[in-house]
Amino acid sequence: MDRNRVIRWGIAGPGRIADSEAADFGLVPDAALLAVGSRSVDRARVFALRHDIPRAYGSYRELVNDPDLDVVYITTPHPQHLAIARAAIKNGKAVLVEKTFAATVAGAEELRGLARAENVFAMEAMWTRFLPAYVTIRELIKDGAIGEVRQVQADLGVDRRYDPKDRLYDPAQGGGAMLDLGVYLVSFAQHFLGVPDRIMINGSLAETGVDREFGLLLGYDDGRSAALLGSIRNASAGSARIVGTQGWIDLPPRFHHPSGIVLHQKGKDPQTFDLQPLGHGYPHQFIEVGDRIRDGQTESPIMPLDDTVAVQRILNAGCEQLGVFHHEDETVDV
Repeated sequence: MDRNRVIRWGIAGPGRIADSEAADFGLVPDAALLAVGSRSVDRARVFALRHDIPRAYGSYRELVNDPDLDVVYITTPHPQHLAIARAAIKNGKAVLVEKTFAATVAGAEELRGLARAENVFAMEAMWTRFLPAYVTIRELIKDGAIGEVRQVQADLGVDRRYDPKDRLYDPAQGGGAMLDLGVYLVSFAQHFLGVPDRIMINGSLAETGVDREFGLLLGYDDGRSAALLGSIRNASAGSARIVGTQGWIDLPPRFHHPSGIVLHQKGKDPQTFDLQPLGHGYPHQFIEVGDRIRDGQTESPIMPLDDTVAVQRILNAGCEQLGVFHHEDETVDV
């Protein structure tokens, strides 16, 4: 494989998330941000001008049909991910799909199956797993620094004023605390504990019917557990802790993009690791995608599709226990 091959990217959905991540693209070696697609050509052109992107399309169909693209990064609202990713994969394009991967378990399973059938690279954009802090955490746990991992604790809350027109409060756009913030919490727990045997949840709903806050407990038959708190009703510290039989690891706020961690071991003074990411932290996932594509791989071993589907099942199960049922948007023009 050509290790110096330039990976050519397109972005579907020039929103807030894409704006932040496109700003970090200059830190990604051997990558070119070539095109952006939106349902509004004017919006696409404004975004393209801001980030020096040569091609701006007024539809997702034009974007996924661009023969020069290697990867489509999908940053639209959750219910639109399935239709756009499906079309991109069928056009032979690798996909990096914003979290949450889909709005439903069925949607996530479909994309996993399609990517494997078409032998096309696909990954959920859980960028936190590729940060230097998380790389070090995995190494510490593998080396037995805290013994056997038994518990995970994490919280993530934002103070988002109630507005029924806001995407976070709009059920048609996959709104709610679980799909936007809970995905960080659940993916964090699943990464270090695996798939739980039981899911228990308590929370409240907004007037529009989306989940506004939750406390989620993941239980394992051998006694391990994860306690996760999420909210769009009130802010919280955003810290996390991984507890083992011989110590624990603290991730100071905000745990999903830490610049360092603190290791606590029995009988030893705490050890602080300074682990600064590139830029805002986003380049690491783009580097991962490029490396896997150059190597001819269709999945990332750090963020495999089976993990994505497992997380999706927990998210949707938690929502459904609260009476929130998500749906995919098949009206997207692709």
